[in-house]
Amino acid sequence: MEVTMEATLTGPIIYLLIVLGVVTAIFLALLLWRSILTTHEDDQLCIDAASEHMAQEQRELIAKITRLSKPIATSGIAAGALLLLIVGMWLYQGLKSF
Repeated sequence: MEVTMEATLTGPIIYLLIVLGVVTAIFLALLLWRSILTTHEDDQLCIDAASEHMAQEQRELIAKITRLSKPIATSGIAAGALLLLIVGMWLYQGLKSF
């Protein structure tokens, strides 16, 4: 008696895995970019009239970091939702063939 293994990652699951890989790569790239930006952020600035340009650079840097929060959250949620969808479809396929 022979048992054949069917490929369980077929059809739409493969395409969803590819999309998950792309979304996860975007999520990780955004996290890396935010990490790079925060390394340039100073905790304290001694501001006098001569160093106003340094304060302006810090404000711009904080604005960039703040703008990244929404895309990071969105891509993280999308990656999590795709992962749950893929696992659900995989389990459904497995239970259906059982």
